[in-house]
Amino acid sequence: MYKSFIRPILFKFDPEEVHYFTFSILKKFPFLAKIFLPKPIEDKRLEREVFGLKFKNPVGLAAGFDKDAKMFNELSDLGFGFVEIGTLTPKAQEGNPKKRLFRLKDNSAIINRMGFNNGGVDAAVERLKKNKNVLIGGNIGKNKITPNEEAVNDYIICLEKLFPVVDYFVVNVSSPNTPNLRELQDKEPLTKLLGTLQQLNLTKKNPKPILLKIAPDLSDSQLLDIIDIIKETQIAGVIATNTTLSRENLSSENKEETGGLSGKPLTKRSTEVIRFLSEKSGKAFPIIGVGGIHSAEDALEKLEAGASLVQLYTGFIYEGPELIREINKKILEKGL
Repeated sequence: MYKSFIRPILFKFDPEEVHYFTFSILKKFPFLAKIFLPKPIEDKRLEREVFGLKFKNPVGLAAGFDKDAKMFNELSDLGFGFVEIGTLTPKAQEGNPKKRLFRLKDNSAIINRMGFNNGGVDAAVERLKKNKNVLIGGNIGKNKITPNEEAVNDYIICLEKLFPVVDYFVVNVSSPNTPNLRELQDKEPLTKLLGTLQQLNLTKKNPKPILLKIAPDLSDSQLLDIIDIIKETQIAGVIATNTTLSRENLSSENKEETGGLSGKPLTKRSTEVIRFLSEKSGKAFPIIGVGGIHSAEDALEKLEAGASLVQLYTGFIYEGPELIREINKKILEKGL
């Protein structure tokens, strides 16, 4: 139904506009999902315990889709085992000028240069207070106007405010769409940032898992640095990977647009990063695998490479909610 009827209609419109239109429809008429979309698989065998949290199934929604925590309940009803909201910043910001979201249909991909557009952490916190038992990840970043030298303060603000309403945190220093943000992935500033956040976290009565989301464009030596940093700071794990700056082997008309590329062109590289981190660390920490998952087979490859959980974004847009069901069904068949 989705790929044959719904997607062709949605893809006739601007991707950012249709995203918010779809949100409004699902919000106003939630029963439509039950009529037109497949029933999610619910099975105790799909449950996973990772970072000390219990996930009802290992297929989550990646950050960027529900930036402002407006649809997490409805999205969970589609079958996701968990929903990651954000990236949130302390202050609301508009992000980069439009047009900033582009489909690459020939490559089953998307380029975005959104720039952490969001309504600010306070507004999201109020919505998250209405959570109906959805496991929530809080993806946090810095405001564009905040210099890197002061970035840690933005992350602290977001952690403090989100702490009562999310289950885990994701530190986003790997988006290519905020100027100089990726410089925070360098060993010294990243160790300081994660160490500071973890120290704050450990002062809480019930500390929550902190994860680091990394870029797929890191070299092997940089990935080895990531392993060392996680060991030193004792954060809970990694999300691999964010979008890429690479434009290799693209054929679509929008391939020259600036921003982060996601979708099928990222499938192989994100799996390589997962496998590298898992093997070189001796499976020392959990990994959430994300990037180019467009089929159940793609998801299983990431799980077999060392991921404990997976997340969808672009594959969800191209393949629809049926993809969640297909992945969970295949996991049950394989007994993973």
